[in-house]
Order: sequence, then C-alpha cells, then structure tokens
Amino acid sequence: MNQAHPAPFSVAIQGEAGAFSHEAGVNLFGPDLDLVPTRTFDDLFSAVVSGEADRGIVPVENTLAGSVPGNLQRVLESGLHVVGETRVRIRLLLLVEPGRQLSDVRRAASHPVALQQCFQFFREHPEIEPVPVYDTAGSVRDLMIGSAGYDAAIGSALAAEKYGAQALFHEIEDDHLNFTRFFAISREAERGPGKFSKTSLAFVVPHEPGSLHRALAVFSERGIDLTKLESSPIRGRPWEYRFFADLRADSAGVVEDSLAELADLGAECHVLGSYREWPPDA
Repeated sequence: MNQAHPAPFSVAIQGEAGAFSHEAGVNLFGPDLDLVPTRTFDDLFSAVVSGEADRGIVPVENTLAGSVPGNLQRVLESGLHVVGETRVRIRLLLLVEPGRQLSDVRRAASHPVALQQCFQFFREHPEIEPVPVYDTAGSVRDLMIGSAGYDAAIGSALAAEKYGAQALFHEIEDDHLNFTRFFAISREAERGPGKFSKTSLAFVVPHEPGSLHRALAVFSERGIDLTKLESSPIRGRPWEYRFFADLRADSAGVVEDSLAELADLGAECHVLGSYREWPPDA
C-alpha cells in the first residue's frame, strides 16, 4: 500500500535492488519507485542531502538485533526529516542458481546479520560454510551473474525474483517474529493533509538527579504513549547521554506543549520528524 506519496520517487537505500530496504520502499511509495542503491549508510544519507534521491529508506531497529547502530544519530546530524515509517517481516531464503541442488552447496553468503539470524540452519547443515558479504541482495546478484566465490546466497523473495534465483529453502531464519522497522527520510518535513500520529525526537536532559524522571512525566501527564526510548552516548561529552524517543499522541498541539515544557526543564530537544504510524489507515 502506498502510504504517503505517488510514485515514481527516487529513493536511496543501503544495498542493492531486492534488499529488505527495497521492500520497505515499495511499502511506502509503491512498486514504481526509482531506486538509488548505495553501498553504505553514509552514502545513503549523502544521496538524500545532495538531492540525488528524493527520499531515503533507513533501517532503525530490528525485533531481534535491536537498534541499527548509528542510524538515529545520522538522522539527527544530517538535518533530514523523518516523514514515514514501515515494518518488514524478514523472511530469509537459501537461494541458488536454477537447477542446483543442496548437495552442490558448500558456501552460502549474505550480510553478517542475516547469517547470524540463520544459526540453526547452519547448525543443521555443518557442511555449508557461512560467508559474510556487505549486502543480502548483493550476495544474490553476484551469485547469479557468476562473480561470486560461493554456491548459494541467503536473501529475500524479492531478490530471488529480481535476479532469477531458485529457492531451496524458505524462512530459514531462527525466529519467525523477525521484523525490521524503517524510516523514510527527506530534505523537507512532511506537510499537507493527514493525521501525524507519531513523532520521533532526540533530547538531552540536565545531568542532575531526577531530570529524566521529570522529562518523562511531561509525556505521561498529557497521555502521550512513549513507544520507544533508548539512550546513546554523546560524542565529546563523556558519561552524558542523548535519548531517542518515539511518541504516539492524538494531536500536534499536545506534542508542541510537551516540547515547550521540556525546554523549560532545561532539556535540549530536536524533533526528527512527525509522520503517520504504520500500518497506515485504509
């Protein structure tokens, strides 16, 4: 379902076509998006900041592995805005060239996190060596163009379809309640009609007893649901921490009042973006 925008958009992702970030982009913007693959997250952010891409799709947390290191900080430092979110169920397939059998497979490649999430599969198939590479979809692409030093790749159904790979096994991940949450980022804040039910922000409270308690009370007293809260060290300020939070609120006014009170309490606040919660209303 297209959540917010008509396609085509140029959308930057980390990885190649067929990555789970590609699937997240399709969720948000439809299948006709103009994909801009990048090798690293820093490259992804640079593509959006420079205007090479209209939007970026950024993984921010996984239900098994937790937060994706550094990406919330990248949003903060880039000056870009969060304009949407989506969640993707991570289904991992063992993919080979058509006609290959399991007996042909001695090395299987994927991103290190994907390999870690298939621990039980490798335990049951000790004859297969896991091979870490930079991208799940990239491992499938390289396998299918014949430039890989491995016999199989672990990737998505979208990558299998994109590159013509054959699936020997489906859903080989250890835990089927495996989801990744993605942000859509943009140079401009989201505007126009629609109810923005979530806000993501970063804040720093004074380094004194009770300061975090008072800050969190600002939200609870207004009936704001804190759906996520995590701390991150502040570079150059040892033993001080920045909090990243997601808020669910009925109105922008309630959020604005909360931020004003936080400022009165001496907190440093930065709104990363307001957007509609996923899944969007029908």
